Amino acid sequence: MLVVVAPDKFKGSLSAAEAAEAIGRGLRAAGADIDLAPVADGGEGTLDALVMAKGGGVMGVIARGPLGIPVRAHLGRLTDGTGIVELAQASGLELVPESERDPMRASTQGTGELIKGALARKPTRLIVAIGGSATVDGGTGLARALGVRFYDAAGGEVPGGGEGMQRIARIDASGLDPRWSAVEVIVAADVMSPLTGADGAARAFGPQKGATPEQIGHLERGLEALGARIEGDLGVAVSDAPGAGAAGGVGAMLLGMGATLRSGADVVLEAIELAARIKGADLVVTGEGRLDESTLAGKGPAAVAALARAAEVPCVALVGEATVKPDAFDEVRSLAEHFGSVDEAKARPGPGLQALAARVVSDWR
Repeated sequence: MLVVVAPDKFKGSLSAAEAAEAIGRGLRAAGADIDLAPVADGGEGTLDALVMAKGGGVMGVIARGPLGIPVRAHLGRLTDGTGIVELAQASGLELVPESERDPMRASTQGTGELIKGALARKPTRLIVAIGGSATVDGGTGLARALGVRFYDAAGGEVPGGGEGMQRIARIDASGLDPRWSAVEVIVAADVMSPLTGADGAARAFGPQKGATPEQIGHLERGLEALGARIEGDLGVAVSDAPGAGAAGGVGAMLLGMGATLRSGADVVLEAIELAARIKGADLVVTGEGRLDESTLAGKGPAAVAALARAAEVPCVALVGEATVKPDAFDEVRSLAEHFGSVDEAKARPGPGLQALAARVVSDWR
């Protein structure tokens, strides 16, 4: 029995690679052959998944964190010359303690610094993974680091972070780093949400980044102003573009700067050639920390399940906890049910996944 093991991360507990290893141990112990294929969706772990699949290496760099404090980050480079930048490395939510999260101040400038570092290595193309941000600055910090300027009605430069967006009256991209325009840039987004509205960057994702109801209204108006100026000054209509709201509006800015935006899960799954690997399998096991409605909006496990269904191979999801049990999966098993509590599931995810995986083999053989 050959099982393809393709989980995403168990956020706060296990990386995708660690989850795959734990599941693989249980499968092997039950007598199955395995093919480990950890996945990502544009958020944390995307750089590692691509380097693991395609070969290459990483280098350590220093960049500004979301609140301006320097952080240690990594850049990736694949063997074919593709550069990899992961926004979560410099502008990620996990870099800011919950009590200090402040999307009015948080900036993506550090991600722009990472992009400059990647461009300096002369990549054949550039993949920018933008999931997991701590910011709702519309990508203005990132763009500033690359030479774009944002002015208010009086001609003064608008301050960074989410607070200043509402004052943007003009975008000047004349100083954009020429190396940006000389390379193909693919943006891997973890969600395909619009820039504004109920499902947009401020209303849907602002609260998890620390925004109060009053701040959400301010950020929403700022994103509306930014979207209008991207269309007016850069000539790209982004307000309703799928993925424009990803990473607090970073998707919109990168579209305005000429990048191509795609589902992050699709980018990773194509890179690791998962469709071909699934075709020869008897079973696919995927998973993530929390399976909920957002999983169905383009997250890694849902994309894995779609490939399995297309190949007519059953797909089982092993998750930390599940608030929904969608038809996308043939079966969903959770660590919370296995241990009897969410706290225990978070404390012992590795042994739990190993035990669940062993049972999957006996039930599906």
